Amino acid sequence: MRVLGLHVAAERGAPMHDVERVEVVAGSGVVGDRFFGTRHRHISVQSRDELDAAADALGAPVPSGGTRRTVTVDHGTVPTTPGTLLRLGDVELEVVRKAAPCRVMETAVGPGARRALHDRGGAVCRVLTSGAIAVGDPVHMPAGT
Repeated sequence: MRVLGLHVAAERGAPMHDVERVEVVAGSGVVGDRFFGTRHRHISVQSRDELDAAADALGAPVPSGGTRRTVTVDHGTVPTTPGTLLRLGDVELEVVRKAAPCRVMETAVGPGARRALHDRGGAVCRVLTSGAIAVGDPVHMPAGT
C-alpha cells in the first residue's frame, strides 16, 4: 500500500490543492493546511478503493481531492477504530474517528455524493510523530485492512 495523493487547503472552504509532499508536525497536523493546530483533526486518510466503490454507487467519478481528505492511499480499507495506529512514510498516526462525509460533498463531488461516501470516507487521525509524507511513500496499517 502506498500514498497515492496528498490534498491540502489553506483555509476552511478554500479549494483543495494536490501536492507531492507535506510536512507534518506531531500534535498539530499538516503545515499549511486549514486544520493545522486543531486538537484532534490533524490529518484525514481515505482509500482509492473506497472512492471507486462510492463512484459505482453514485454513477459518477469521485475525485480524491473532492472529498476534502488529506491523504489518499492506493488501495485497501482505512481502519476507523479509534486508537488504531497507521504509518505513512515515517509519520505515525492514530485514528481518532471515522471521517463522515459532509454536505460540502454534494457540491464538491455532486448530488448524492454524501450518501455514496457513507461508510467509505476513511478516518480522521491525530499526528503522533513529525516528519514528511510524500506521494509514493509506503503505508503500513494493521493486518486485515
